[in-house]
Amino acid sequence: MATEEKKNHIPPEEPGEPFFPDHVIVQLVQALIVIGVLVTLAAISPAPMEPKADQFTTPLHIKPEWYFLAAYQFLKIAEKLDFLGAWAPKVLGIFGQGVIVGLLFMIPFLDRNKERNPLKRPIATTMGILGILGFIALTIWGKLS
Repeated sequence: MATEEKKNHIPPEEPGEPFFPDHVIVQLVQALIVIGVLVTLAAISPAPMEPKADQFTTPLHIKPEWYFLAAYQFLKIAEKLDFLGAWAPKVLGIFGQGVIVGLLFMIPFLDRNKERNPLKRPIATTMGILGILGFIALTIWGKLS
């Protein structure tokens, strides 16, 4: 009986440091020291000031990263729609991308087939393949243009 009591005996916890205010004050002092060091370094060695960028003119050599090239190329294609009016390139370029994203979210609602096999879901599979091929084509076209 005495050995069972020794096995199940949990030693009393030692009193530790309280979270508030001791631990909070230590963390606050550490954060203030780090902020002070950063402000001191920024004051001693400030960043060089470059001329302001012109937000209305993009240099010709600037291109986005590869994952934005499809959207970039889509906007460049929409520039050709200026024969519809001055509003058309911007409005159709932005809303056209929104429609494409909306169709992506609508795939589960457009193809209500309960099958999981992609070969038995021709609508969703076709939309997915066309979307991927369109994205790849626009990305490559954006890179080459």
